[in-house]
Amino acid sequence: MSETPGRVEPFGPSSHPEIAHDDKLNAGSHQRASRNAGSHSVGPASFRASTQLWLSRVALTNYRNYATATIEVGPRPVVLLGPNGAGKTNLLEAVSLLVPGSGLKRAGYAELARMGGTGDWAVAARVVSRGGTIEIGTGQRTASVGEAQRQGRIVRIDGENVGAGTLAEHVDMVWLTPAMDGLFTGARADRLAFLDRLVLCFDAGHALSSARFERAMRQRNRLLEDGGDRVLLEGLEMQMAEAGVAIAAARLEAVAALQAHSEARRERDATSAFPWFTLTIEGSLESELASDAAVDVEDRYRARLGACRERDRGAGRTLEGPHRTDLIAGHGPKAMPARLCSTGEQKALLMGLVLAHASLIAERREGASPILLLDEIAAHFDEQRRAAMFEEILALGTQAWMTGTDPSAFATLAGRAHFARVEGASVRLEAAR
Repeated sequence: MSETPGRVEPFGPSSHPEIAHDDKLNAGSHQRASRNAGSHSVGPASFRASTQLWLSRVALTNYRNYATATIEVGPRPVVLLGPNGAGKTNLLEAVSLLVPGSGLKRAGYAELARMGGTGDWAVAARVVSRGGTIEIGTGQRTASVGEAQRQGRIVRIDGENVGAGTLAEHVDMVWLTPAMDGLFTGARADRLAFLDRLVLCFDAGHALSSARFERAMRQRNRLLEDGGDRVLLEGLEMQMAEAGVAIAAARLEAVAALQAHSEARRERDATSAFPWFTLTIEGSLESELASDAAVDVEDRYRARLGACRERDRGAGRTLEGPHRTDLIAGHGPKAMPARLCSTGEQKALLMGLVLAHASLIAERREGASPILLLDEIAAHFDEQRRAAMFEEILALGTQAWMTGTDPSAFATLAGRAHFARVEGASVRLEAAR
């Protein structure tokens, strides 16, 4: 990997001012004079660093099993190798916090702090894209005496405090983990979370709409339980209708685009190692939007919420809305629902969906595909399918962060990716393979 000056090192407040005291998250204060994509060479021709979205630096402080760690790389894929329990997935999880949400493990923020530490944790990153280079920091501080415990996380972009939803305007990211192997057969909520992660790359406002809907729904549920005021309920139901229809519309648009992309891929490469797919959405709002104007769907949903208050009060939750939607996938070549396919077929279908999504986003972002986080991904496929996956990743020019225990599974990436060793709560970049 001689094309980039990659390095990994521990760090502390004395050498990295962005994590000193309350400035742990203030990544923008760190060496601003060096903030430009030109400080890293482009790498192989398949990588379009001028348009590519990639992370040139990630730093952790008191995060999970890491006291301190930093990794600096170029735009190529990154392979994290090490034994089970070394912290490879923890590093991917830290990277996943550079977008809205609670990360790939969906853990509570308090769980992210290092055991035996102060309770604080921080993740800082330098992000390079066609729009320039920015510094992102996120984390949580321990509540001081007399201060209420913070439930959310702090997010800063170039040193300025912002809401977590703002991250979607700067970073596109999708991930696959072993826990998602049963996505097509498991809980509806998991498929919905996966769908919304895909949608977020199409519509940066999707996270804000989702947060607005969830907040209003929680407040409505509490008011119903307490026998709340009718006027307040009407106001919350209006917010739910507006946000809910926006969520449903964004999902429909994204799924339609992915379906069209899949059909084009079918015509172009019918024998791909990753089969073409079919996608549909099952949800009341999505179904209505297929034929009716958004304003009419919004009005009807608001009216139904008002009419169903007693039902929802009895259930203790809201029984209709975009939170009840499901994503239904099919194996195109076999004309079979994904949930009925073999485990291997489901994994290939899921990987194909992620790759198609990355390709589609790259088309819409002038070549800048999402960052991919692929945990233990090589263990999912045979040698032929692994090779096909790596070639697609390289052709896309995406910075994929991959983990594994067996170096031989990534042998075909030698000279075309960064390799780092994760062991003993430390990260060490290896010499070029």
